[in-house]
Amino acid sequence: MRMWGAAALAVLLAGCSNTIVPRGMETAPAPARPSATRPPSTAMPVRQPVAATPMAPAAVAPVAGAMTAAASGVLAGPVSLPITPESAERALAAFRISCPSLVRRTDASGLTQPGDWVAACNAAATVPAGGAMQFFATQFEPAQVGEGRAFATGYFEPEIAGSRRRERGYDVPVYAKPSDLVEVDLGLFSDAYKGKRIRGRVEGSSFVPYYDRTQIEEGALEGRGLEIGWAADPIEFFFLQVQGSGRLRLPDGSVMRIGYAGQNGRDYTGIGKLMKDRGLLGPGQSSMQGIVAWLRAHPAEGRAIMRENKSFVFFRELTGAGPLGALGVPVTGQASVAADPKFVPLGAPVFLSMDRTDATGLWVAQDTGGAIKGANRFDTFWGAGDEARAIAGGMSARGTAFVLLPPGAVARLNAGRGGRPTP
Repeated sequence: MRMWGAAALAVLLAGCSNTIVPRGMETAPAPARPSATRPPSTAMPVRQPVAATPMAPAAVAPVAGAMTAAASGVLAGPVSLPITPESAERALAAFRISCPSLVRRTDASGLTQPGDWVAACNAAATVPAGGAMQFFATQFEPAQVGEGRAFATGYFEPEIAGSRRRERGYDVPVYAKPSDLVEVDLGLFSDAYKGKRIRGRVEGSSFVPYYDRTQIEEGALEGRGLEIGWAADPIEFFFLQVQGSGRLRLPDGSVMRIGYAGQNGRDYTGIGKLMKDRGLLGPGQSSMQGIVAWLRAHPAEGRAIMRENKSFVFFRELTGAGPLGALGVPVTGQASVAADPKFVPLGAPVFLSMDRTDATGLWVAQDTGGAIKGANRFDTFWGAGDEARAIAGGMSARGTAFVLLPPGAVARLNAGRGGRPTP
């Protein structure tokens, strides 16, 4: 899974100087950028959206403190949705990949029960060419969760310059998960802490917080052989940490794919909001591209701001398809979306009707994110490359969301309540 969603993409970016040379070479000229290095983030403008008019949600009273979709209230959605053939075909491919996990998972949202998805998954395996729209029209029923008012951001798989070995121009370590990073399930000690986990390390006879970002950058993990690679640009690498997975373009032009392996357990700070609150960002600068431009122009301040985010992400090399989402399957550009599993069953299709055309369409919930919490909060995945970066970096869309559920699920949820939506 990704550590953060792309809400965090715009708020957590931080960094230091543009280029670092290895210690002991400080007096040598800075090496030229390898040809595989991507252009600076500031050279990739935000993709300007094409406006759209979202569908209006049904008016419902909000349920204060609701912790799941079932507790938020569920309404039957429109009889039909304006799904395009292209969106349906992409979503069908993603849904098929999700099915093996979907039919086995316990649904934390309370929307579905074991076995509800079997019929749709069986049908998905035999959909003929060109039949995706008919499949979604007959195998599911749209449902509005709570107020239905959706907010969507975007994320992508970044590609940055890197190397498997430390050499001139590649001095930012990419660490594997340390063996002394311990995760504790507090629910094993008390029912009051059920579902809560903490991470830390053992120091003597005490369990203490794990090293924070500053400590790690200052050498807390050096000499332990944890480096699986080295990045060329600290700002770009921090951005990759925010995404939770990405690609290292190696000096010979080949690619090393890395994915999320763990996190140090420290709370993360919303760097974008912090910068905005301090008056560092002007109008139109709150996108990923605007934040990175400021960081490059103010390297010393950028390093200090980044270190206010104590969270640090560890990686592993990926050798199969990917990147992998929280569902354990590869996510697909323009088809996968991150959601809060307490409000959307992971693996379920979701139709987003938003105020911009690129976010509007059929998606499949295959991922989660630290900033993606609550009903109708989504993070759209755009794949890899410059176009994906330009769209994801400025994605901010509002509208209405409909979760596609197996037929009968909404009626079952509302049974016994006189036809009223749950709860």
